[in-house]
Amino acid sequence: MYINPIGFDAYDGFFADMIRAHKLPDTEVHVASLPSVVGAMDNLEYRTYNSLIAAEVIKAVRQASSEGFDALILGCFYDPFLLNAREISGDMVVIGPCQSSIEIAMKLSNKFSVIIGQKKWEYEMNHTVESYGYGRHLASFRNVNMNVCDFQKDHDITASALFEAAKLAVEEDYAESIILGCTCEFGFYETIQKELQVPVIDPSLAALKQAEQAARLSKNYGWKPSRKWSCEAPPENDLKRFGLFQETYEFGNRVVVN
Repeated sequence: MYINPIGFDAYDGFFADMIRAHKLPDTEVHVASLPSVVGAMDNLEYRTYNSLIAAEVIKAVRQASSEGFDALILGCFYDPFLLNAREISGDMVVIGPCQSSIEIAMKLSNKFSVIIGQKKWEYEMNHTVESYGYGRHLASFRNVNMNVCDFQKDHDITASALFEAAKLAVEEDYAESIILGCTCEFGFYETIQKELQVPVIDPSLAALKQAEQAARLSKNYGWKPSRKWSCEAPPENDLKRFGLFQETYEFGNRVVVN
């Protein structure tokens, strides 16, 4: 399952088209958005917006696990509530685009830069990179002064802005690879990669491929989330006592990609 973590389903078709073009033939992906109860926000650029989706993300993850999904992607580069989601995911692997992108970049280079929309994003994303243990591998953040909803409006403007920022990251910050720091920056990595001759990681694709791999590792080798010590899940008796997750969770929208 690919979760569009906002109650704004206009992005669902966009992500479904991306997945349809790049998934493995035998992979089935459900693209689901949160219900409108979280509001009609079209981005998670602010901590305020992030805080409003917390409960719905956890409920959505629990529901996806109960439906038997092998892996779930939290479709935002902030990796919203990733550790919280993993705690309640049962045997389902939960994937974050930021973490996935960094892991791929680190297989291909020693230093990476992240191209973000707004300067505002940098502090929170830098904290995330540090928390994953990759701070010393971060060359820089470069912003293009664009909002999330701007990236897919005019592809020529977006492509030019991303390229110029990535070029500066390579030439001035000595980045050896580039990570596009928003899942809505999809569709631009190939041109930049060809021009700059460095790996350019698309976070939506990185998350999709990591999820497919995780699903196969789970099925073939039994490599599922640990439930020992810090990974222990809430006791089912407690969940029942507290009246949590007792009803079927209804997603706001769902698109099935076969």
